[in-house]
Amino acid sequence: MLLTACGTAPRREAGGADGNALARQAAREATLVADDAWSFSGRIAVSNAQDGGSGRIDWVQTGDTYRIELRAPVTRRSWRLSGEHGWARLEGLDGGPFEGDSAEALLADHAGWTIPLADLAAWVRGARAAGASDVEFAPDGRLSRLRQAGWVIDYRAWSDDAPLLPTKVFAQRGDERVRLLVDRWN
Repeated sequence: MLLTACGTAPRREAGGADGNALARQAAREATLVADDAWSFSGRIAVSNAQDGGSGRIDWVQTGDTYRIELRAPVTRRSWRLSGEHGWARLEGLDGGPFEGDSAEALLADHAGWTIPLADLAAWVRGARAAGASDVEFAPDGRLSRLRQAGWVIDYRAWSDDAPLLPTKVFAQRGDERVRLLVDRWN
């Protein structure tokens, strides 16, 4: 479910986006789609108009199967979201575990967070999800901003290793914010 967001779809470039940079981005995305086994460890902060929280995140993806673990050091709470296409399980919250056909719905219903997980699986790797998008590139040709599905995703830092992967990803839609700082990619 999460990785299918990396599939090809009609895309719209931002005014002035360099054609060469856009072609390099498309080639990079094709490489990322072909590599469907990946993981990262890092830090996450999520906030909306009423609430916020932060902690450690470990995300493991293999094809359609995913496991996302979050640990909040201050509250010493943790939860795990796992699943595959059409099925999700949320563990670690009071009254759980919870199961359903949508990971995003489970998070919204039981944790109060609106996080576009299907799109985030693409965005966190510096790729566009399915659907229309606007892109901007930094002078070095790396993706610097992506606008998609009502969200603005800023890429503030990238790894120096190949393939190039973002290490700071800030996504925002209105008062909703998701900030990821990746310590290690695998």
